[in-house]
Amino acid sequence: MPTYTALVYEDPENPGYWIAEFPALPQAHSFGRSPEEALVHAKEALELVLSFLQEEGRTLPPDVRVAEVSVDAA
Repeated sequence: MPTYTALVYEDPENPGYWIAEFPALPQAHSFGRSPEEALVHAKEALELVLSFLQEEGRTLPPDVRVAEVSVDAA
């Protein structure tokens, strides 16, 4: 099974909830009451999406590259 980069962040619209998503597979995302819980649920979603793609004979998308960029917001 391939490895995918996950983004985990607090939901700006629902403080106290966390979102986990995979930029390479936007269909695979979830939320939870902690970063860890969100990631566990998102991993389950990722496995389902990858399984579906494989069953359909589709090519699995490559992972994305993540880069941090600093800007002067002043």
